[in-house]
Amino acid sequence: MTANSDNTSPAIFRLSPLIRITLLSLYVALTLPLPFLAEVTNAPIPPMLLWLGISIGLVGLYAVLTERVILDDQGIQVTYPNWVPRFFRKGWSLPWSEAKQLKPRTTGQGGLVYYFLSKDGKAYLLPMRVAGFARMVKLVQEKTGIDTSDVYPLAQPWMYLILLLFTVILLLIDAWTIFISLNQGNLS
Repeated sequence: MTANSDNTSPAIFRLSPLIRITLLSLYVALTLPLPFLAEVTNAPIPPMLLWLGISIGLVGLYAVLTERVILDDQGIQVTYPNWVPRFFRKGWSLPWSEAKQLKPRTTGQGGLVYYFLSKDGKAYLLPMRVAGFARMVKLVQEKTGIDTSDVYPLAQPWMYLILLLFTVILLLIDAWTIFISLNQGNLS
């Protein structure tokens, strides 16, 4: 952590490790068998092209999952490491003096997300999948005076644990599929 001009350290919140591991594992589970199956079925898309696409997709997903939320005395900002191109994930910042309120919005799946509304009418999505979300929201309330007592994370940890469990099952099925496809290639 780096110190700001008031000699206090900013609070840095990263994406929850449970969410990061679950999403990366799910991506691998959904894509890993494809090159093997393309080889066995003589698909028109070469397996090497699939490996290339899977690799690019994995790097892109990992880039999205490197999001950081930084709160300091000046404001809140969402940033990404320097290796993530700005055209891919730009991030944003909002000075505390410009934050007018937190506005809830219903998602298409029935969940609830929150947007910071600035004094000039712009909306900034409050990151809700960070480790230490309750602490982050408490700091937002301290810095802005906005009541955050009704702000809760979008998804509870148990939801990601269930998804991770099913992902592990899918990975076991993938291992069986890959084993069969490799053996079928040897039998031909």
